[in-house]
Amino acid sequence: MPAARTRAAAIRRRAGELGREGARRSGSQARAGLSYLVDRVIDIAPRVPVRDLATLRRQFPGLGPEQLADRLVAGASRATSTVGAGIGAAAMLPVPPAMPAELATEITGVAAIELKLIAELHEVYGLRPPGGLRERSTLYLRSWSGERGIDVLRPSTIDAALGGRMKRELRQQIMKRLVRDLPNLMPFMIGAGVGAVLNRRETRRLAARVRTDLRKAQVPWDVLPEQPPLEQPDRPLALGEIAGELGH
Repeated sequence: MPAARTRAAAIRRRAGELGREGARRSGSQARAGLSYLVDRVIDIAPRVPVRDLATLRRQFPGLGPEQLADRLVAGASRATSTVGAGIGAAAMLPVPPAMPAELATEITGVAAIELKLIAELHEVYGLRPPGGLRERSTLYLRSWSGERGIDVLRPSTIDAALGGRMKRELRQQIMKRLVRDLPNLMPFMIGAGVGAVLNRRETRRLAARVRTDLRKAQVPWDVLPEQPPLEQPDRPLALGEIAGELGH
């Protein structure tokens, strides 16, 4: 009996060690996956095509700033809800096909749509941040991950946001944003309808917060100096490319 108890205790200890090892391995894999997604979002940001104010006004003639912003939010919400619906539908299949790739596609797809929305909202409110394509992309990433508008009237905050230390903080901020959004971006067994509703709701909430900040510093169109055309990426990102780039 003592020998049996000793063996049982040894087995329990080994089981506990294996469980802890598995948890550590799973945690490490999860962190690696999130780190990969952060890198993908950062890589995608400079490739998101953004329409400048002149282009937007040509495409939506007769609309004022708030009406134009409403149209942009509605379009982005429809786009992210389509992404959510597609992943939700895949989750209803008996064996979800390559769900990690599906999930990565949804996260990066939603991020690209929302980054485009944020950049174009800054155009609509007359608050284009300074700098070239890459600098603006970094600032839009900060706006997206922090769910706040960019304070272009305070150059010191922009300079700080582009510094080396702040870039490391930005990466951490994006990581937190992805972790916070994961419950909304994992529609396992909830179906297309719920996946669509979740993404549409979150995009509208993000836009509302950013617009609240932008309205405080808004520059009316009639006093806005003429802006040069926006620099466009060499390889503009199309939403359909995201799945291909992830190997899906």
